[in-house]
Amino acid sequence: MSTALLRTEHLVKRYGGLLATDDVSLSLNHGQIHALIGPNGAGKTTLIKQLAGELQPDSGRIFLGNRDVTALTTDQRARAGLARSYQITSIFRGFTALENVMLAVQAQQGHSFGAWQSVTRDARLIAPAEAALARVGLADKQHLLVDAMAHGAHRQIELAMVLAAQPTVLLLDEPMAGMSQAESEQMTTLLASLKADYGIILIEHDMQAVFALADTVSVLVYGRIIMQGTPEQVKNAPAVRNAYLGGDA
Repeated sequence: MSTALLRTEHLVKRYGGLLATDDVSLSLNHGQIHALIGPNGAGKTTLIKQLAGELQPDSGRIFLGNRDVTALTTDQRARAGLARSYQITSIFRGFTALENVMLAVQAQQGHSFGAWQSVTRDARLIAPAEAALARVGLADKQHLLVDAMAHGAHRQIELAMVLAAQPTVLLLDEPMAGMSQAESEQMTTLLASLKADYGIILIEHDMQAVFALADTVSVLVYGRIIMQGTPEQVKNAPAVRNAYLGGDA
C-alpha cells in the first residue's frame, strides 16, 4: 500500500471553548483531489492553515509522506513540497504575468541574484516561470500587465505561482472565488488537467466544481468531519443534505 502524500491524525485546534478543528483525520494520495466542504465557520480555513504551517494544532500530527511536519514552519513545508493559494488573490498588479511568476520562482530557489544583473533576463527565472504559465493556459498572455487582465486570469497567475514552487501537494483555498460561470468552468478544466501530477486539497463553495473534480469529499460542521466519501455518497447522505446542502439539495 503506497504512503499518502499528505495525512493528518486527530488534529485539534481550540480557541478558548471553541473547537475550530475537532479530531480531524484525513489523507491525500498522488493524483487525487480531496475536497473540504461545509458551511461558513465550519473550520475549513483553520484546517488548511494548519496544513500549511500558518497555525499550530493543539494536538494531533501532520505528515508529508512519511515525514512528520507538524512542527515545521510554512517555509520549511513549502521546501518539502507543500504549496498554498489563498481566497483573496495576492499578485502584483503593476507587473506582468511573467514577472509575478518569476518572483515566485526566485523565492522557491531560495537565493537572490547579482546586483548588477537584470533578473528580467535571467534564464533561471524565465524558463520555469514560462513553463508554469503555459501549464495554466497563459503562455500567450505572459507579457500582459496584470491590471489589464480579467479576474479569472488573476487566479490562473496565482496558480502558476503555486506551481512554480515545484510542489507535490497543492492546498487550494477557494480558487474560483469571484469568478463568472465561464471562468469557473475554465478553472475546473484546468484543475482536472493538473490532477494527475499532484495531490490537491480543495476548499470550494462551487458545488458543481467540487462534485466534478473531487475523488473524496470531507464535510466539516463545527470543526468535525461528519462524513467522508465519494461525491455521490456525500450528495446522497441525509445528514449532509440537512447540515449543508439543504434538505432537498
